[in-house]
Amino acid sequence: MHNSGHQAITKASQTSSNPIQSKPMTLFLSLPQLSAQNIHIHTHTHHHRSIRLKLQASLPLSSNPPQSNQSSSYSKTGVIVIGAGLAGLAAATHLNSQNIPFLLLEASDAVGGRVRTDYLDGFLLDRGFQIFITAYPEAQKLLNYQALNLQKFYSGAQVYYDGKLHTVANPLRHFWDSLNSLQNPIGSLLDKLLIASNIIRVLTKSDEEIITSNEIPTIDLLRKTGFSDSIVGRFFRPFFGGIFFDKELETSSRLFDFIFKCLALGDNALPANGIAAIPQQLGDKLPPGSILFNSKVVSIDFDGSESESPPSLRLENGDVLRSELGVIVAVEEPEALKLLRETKPNPKPVRTTVCLYFSADRTQVPVREPVLFLNGSGKGIVNNMFFATNVAPSYGPPDKALISVSLIGMFEDMSDDDLTAEVVQELSGWFGEPILRLWRHLRTYRIGYAQPNQCPPTDLMKNPRVGSGVYVCGDYLTSATFDGALVSGRRAVEALLRDRVSTSVS
Repeated sequence: MHNSGHQAITKASQTSSNPIQSKPMTLFLSLPQLSAQNIHIHTHTHHHRSIRLKLQASLPLSSNPPQSNQSSSYSKTGVIVIGAGLAGLAAATHLNSQNIPFLLLEASDAVGGRVRTDYLDGFLLDRGFQIFITAYPEAQKLLNYQALNLQKFYSGAQVYYDGKLHTVANPLRHFWDSLNSLQNPIGSLLDKLLIASNIIRVLTKSDEEIITSNEIPTIDLLRKTGFSDSIVGRFFRPFFGGIFFDKELETSSRLFDFIFKCLALGDNALPANGIAAIPQQLGDKLPPGSILFNSKVVSIDFDGSESESPPSLRLENGDVLRSELGVIVAVEEPEALKLLRETKPNPKPVRTTVCLYFSADRTQVPVREPVLFLNGSGKGIVNNMFFATNVAPSYGPPDKALISVSLIGMFEDMSDDDLTAEVVQELSGWFGEPILRLWRHLRTYRIGYAQPNQCPPTDLMKNPRVGSGVYVCGDYLTSATFDGALVSGRRAVEALLRDRVSTSVS
């Protein structure tokens, strides 16, 4: 739900208005040798050191780098970041704030990775169901929320169960709605009191305590807490199953607690210009020319004679780039393992999803509230859905509504047409067949990598250093959330800076 994948079955034009040129170019950066006087270390009393590298690069960029024997261009640069998803953009942002020269390589035509938005007939189609939680702590430091013009969801949900829709409300935000829903069949009175006590439990823990606490599968935590089977099946399974793309709720309790805390403190929201506005904002703040689009890295090569020096990178077009300070690999885990020539024993199956979009006349929409609908019936293939234009009117033309429907899994045995027909039939039971007859199918996204699998055991504080001068980042190393991706980008830069300091001072 929060970090959907990017392999769409359809190709569409982008909403991207990035002023950074997307034409591949080769950069040549001449860097001074690092020496002790280039490095300034500020020590603080909070048990950690803030390290700042002050580098003067000769930044007139030469477009004619030396040629190698293979007739492919060869150039040196400061730090090379592979992948302009949220993790790579966060890494580039931190490098830029430290005045460290960098080059950000992106295989596609725009920033965002899995966080992309397509523009179709006046509609904004996020690639998969993705929601941004305003209380994400790292995001609050890096993003300008006002500029994103965040449009908020109702803090709760409508749950479809036993042929009717029932309200579940966040008691901190909608106290009276919460009181009125005490008698509904989505869990007992005790369940609703347990939700309130669970909010208090997570609010008394720091994020670090949560991320490093003992872990069990989320389903075991819910049962251990005392929640009834009815609220687990009717609310937690579709709600958190939609966040984790995991209907069985086998995802680590660490992730559940972190998201539960963020939901208690903040709002679910969408940027007015689509989910892609989040990476776009980060990309727009980077120096012009620092991102190379359509630049796929095919190999990372270490020079055997200088094992301590950072590796060189070969691009699909034959260009070779060498980093002088380090390489940060900010791609999805399967791609990172390929580039690093590593294998993972018994890899967990990744999380997958299908997202379908429909349009209708705004006058035909059965509800006006910006609310998320959950399938609590235990039947059917729809997990959750919402009227996107109720949340953010800018997601569609003035007279049209946009409807987003999310399924968990890939449904590889069903064609797009059959999937669409089944979804329409199922939702006819929710809202009535006459309403659904007026819906027009816009697009289906089948997303083969929506999220990494974060079932226990997890190590959400893993060292990003994977080799001499090579660091990894991505949501698979921290929490599988927007925030986790941003944190991992910062951590990779911090690890690189620590290593540069220790090698230069020693």
